[in-house]
Amino acid sequence: MKMLRDPQCLLADGLAQLRQQFQVPDSFPPAVLAAAEVAAGRQPSEHADWLDRAFVTLDPAGSTDLDQAFAIEAAGADWLLHYAIADVGWFVTHDDPLDREAWARGVTTYLPDGKAGLYPPALAEGAASLLPDGPRPAVVFTVRVRPDGVAALDGVTRAVIRSRAKLAYETVREADLPPGFAEVAARIGAAELRRAAARVDPPEQEVDRDALGRFELRLRPLLPSETHNAALSLACNLAVADLLLAHRTGLFRVMAGPDAWAEARLRQTARAFGLVWPDQATLAQFERQLDPRDPRHGAFMLAVRRAGQGASYAPYAAEQLPWHAAIAAPYAHATAPLRRLADRYVIEAALALANGRPVPEQISAAFARLPATMQRAEARAGQVERAVVDLAEVALLAGREGEVFEAVVTDLGEAGARIQLCAAPVVARTPTDGVVPGDRIRVRLEAADPARRLLRFARIG
Repeated sequence: MKMLRDPQCLLADGLAQLRQQFQVPDSFPPAVLAAAEVAAGRQPSEHADWLDRAFVTLDPAGSTDLDQAFAIEAAGADWLLHYAIADVGWFVTHDDPLDREAWARGVTTYLPDGKAGLYPPALAEGAASLLPDGPRPAVVFTVRVRPDGVAALDGVTRAVIRSRAKLAYETVREADLPPGFAEVAARIGAAELRRAAARVDPPEQEVDRDALGRFELRLRPLLPSETHNAALSLACNLAVADLLLAHRTGLFRVMAGPDAWAEARLRQTARAFGLVWPDQATLAQFERQLDPRDPRHGAFMLAVRRAGQGASYAPYAAEQLPWHAAIAAPYAHATAPLRRLADRYVIEAALALANGRPVPEQISAAFARLPATMQRAEARAGQVERAVVDLAEVALLAGREGEVFEAVVTDLGEAGARIQLCAAPVVARTPTDGVVPGDRIRVRLEAADPARRLLRFARIG
């Protein structure tokens, strides 16, 4: 839940109910905590000495589970991005208590008031995290970024690094960052445009109160430092995918684009927000014209995220190219092993292949098992995320019963018409007859009950 913030804890009661309903764990079993303490003491012994490199991290100010650090150097017309990833595989061994618990969880589950981590804090926020309080073991992906933005792996190395600074999106200055940071990100972004990628970063939602004391959802566009940092991760993951494909193995992140039905619904959503989407423009072309600083545009970008068919994982298969529609390329996840189970296995495979070794058998075997495990984990996390969004939308309208809202019908279903309010980023269902997608209607709010996450509207015109 990184796209909804609640800094004033205005949703605290509702979030507590959600944690109980979805059984979000608030700690780890004693055996797992004990194993983490032992693992945290393991010293690097197979790692090169990269302590002279000027690595930094760039994350939200309060983050302590730091997966990535980076250093950048010029190489003629190219840039070399040394992307250091937390070496979780050094601390976690096959079928130990940490490994078994990670397979049970699959991912870190985020809520606005905290998270249920994949690994205990002794690792995720301590020995394995790339904090600037001492040397850390890492797996360094050296990614060559050409002038056209195409990224390729030059090498993958286990190394001991030291982060020079824990930089924060909110306060970082250009002088704090390695030379080339913005140019590397710009090259990667230009390559995305040439691929006609549809990846768009929506704004962050923040729960607040207005002058009347009512809830409101404010949209905060991502900062340039955030989008630039995401470009570095993207380049690394693309380069890893190319390496895995070349060796006919691996685990890939795949996603189909929105189907015709979803795109038709999004066109109605755009209409609800008063946005002009030319008939001849594709969704990707329209998205690139959006400005997340405009609340209407930002709300539509969030609707696009909800409308997607969802990404999944797939092991390498000779008969099918693994494709991620939003990235417009084969894509792998390797840059967040503290938060996603699958990344640890992709990292180990890349480390072996880049150094002329076969992928270990237990890693190859895991690629066949991981899609189902990750699907279950992401489904659980997705249920939590949807429930949090529902809670926020109900809270937004709580106390406004009786008010009349303009809405546009986006589609029809057994539960009634799906409507998008025109003046708020709220989607709801309402039983109504005689409407078709695209109709503009007026509805009265009958109930907004945060305790039950219930919204009920009645059509009045």
